[in-house]
Amino acid sequence: MKQVMIVEDDRNLNQGLCLALKDQELQIVPCFDLKSARKRLAEGAADLILLDINLPDGSGLELLREIETGDGLIPVILLTANDTEMDVVMGLEHGADDYITKPFSLAILRARVNAQLRRELTRVSKTSIIEVDDYRFDFEHMAFYHANISVELSKTEQKLLRLLVENRGTTLSRAVLLDRIWTDGADYVDENALSVTVKRLRDKLDAARYIKTVYGLGYSWVVKRDE
Repeated sequence: MKQVMIVEDDRNLNQGLCLALKDQELQIVPCFDLKSARKRLAEGAADLILLDINLPDGSGLELLREIETGDGLIPVILLTANDTEMDVVMGLEHGADDYITKPFSLAILRARVNAQLRRELTRVSKTSIIEVDDYRFDFEHMAFYHANISVELSKTEQKLLRLLVENRGTTLSRAVLLDRIWTDGADYVDENALSVTVKRLRDKLDAARYIKTVYGLGYSWVVKRDE
């Protein structure tokens, strides 16, 4: 049975989410602050977390950072009333798998939850270590190197990188990347989030000559002649 943790201090909303996601295949665990969420996580890992950013004892981003510095494998959907571009970027860069602003449709939320649960721990069945020129990417151990220097990547950046390098020489459309990186409900994801993630990945890896924008189409990891 999958376990979904709902970390939301608004008790009425928390209860409503519990009812909306009620399913015989799911165990719903309500938490109302960071303290109770940490306690429940210590007792057993969740399969997915719905996480409010504004909590009475701190920011949900604190918990997100703790999850990411662990095995980083628990999908997290942020719930927040904040809808500015900076809030979206900050949430995604801290490793959130999806982001939905209040008020939201429960039908859309259910679709996004189901999409994340289907994708939970999904890994492409190819070698987890990819070497390209002076880059070495170990996706299984989340270790990434450029010229033997370690590079820290968020979970979102890792997903983008893996899609690009495993499809080297192929242009991946923005629509495909949005769908594969975030959720089946890609129509509801701000496309600017993809542009920001691409730019950050380029900058972190110093990979401007590899990660190319194919205008009007999408992005590609360019195959060099000596590869």
